[in-house]
Amino acid sequence: MAETGTGADEGRIVVGVSGSLGSLAALHHAVAEARCTDAEVLAVLCWTPPGEDLGYRRTPCPPALTAGRDAAVARLRQALDEAFAGRYAGVRLRCQAVRGETGHTLVRCADRPGDLLVLGAGRERGRLSRLIRPSVTAYCVRHATCPVLTVPRPPLQRDLEALERGHGLHTLAAGL
Repeated sequence: MAETGTGADEGRIVVGVSGSLGSLAALHHAVAEARCTDAEVLAVLCWTPPGEDLGYRRTPCPPALTAGRDAAVARLRQALDEAFAGRYAGVRLRCQAVRGETGHTLVRCADRPGDLLVLGAGRERGRLSRLIRPSVTAYCVRHATCPVLTVPRPPLQRDLEALERGHGLHTLAAGL
């Protein structure tokens, strides 16, 4: 007879975390959803070794791998501190820094029946940028075996991107 309540076949809320404003918004949304459903939240920060995996395979350097993993763990801790101001999130929260390409790794992590994958919408990008580095969100939507929820970019992120493009001052001034 199988045990119930062990969490082995219960759905989780898997959320991609990078430290960006969009990923922090996704983390907050995942935690709010977990409060409603009593699900566990798995916050995942994906990382690759310096020079990506191909470069590492050609010239393995264990100290560089260790430094990359340590930097990813530190970035994940910082993102959680920024998201929750160092306080308890109010839900069951597990965190992992996982080595691998972001889209593929998130899809692999959200593999249980009943899982929900939550992602923050990335920044606006041009055609060339999308060709060079395809959208993680689009990859996850195409390949995930569970529902994928994309959280819109927060207004602050949109304002900052407009400022970076150089025409945000007029938009911000008009909105005041």
